[in-house]
Amino acid sequence: MHKYERIIYWSERDQKFIVEVPELAGCMADGKTAVEALENVEIIISEWIETAKEIGREIPVPKGKLAYA
Repeated sequence: MHKYERIIYWSERDQKFIVEVPELAGCMADGKTAVEALENVEIIISEWIETAKEIGREIPVPKGKLAYA
């Protein structure tokens, strides 16, 4: 399991749960249930990291809970 912060919410428009990973630009997944969305985002995080390595993009170190001012 990756240690990046995840934000999960229900999308009325999509009728699915959405999980966003704020530290990884554009990294998100969905699912019919919250559990499914969280399982799916683990796959997407791995793919995001693999792609970042392939193209030479810096991979952020997980910071945990983000603080907004």
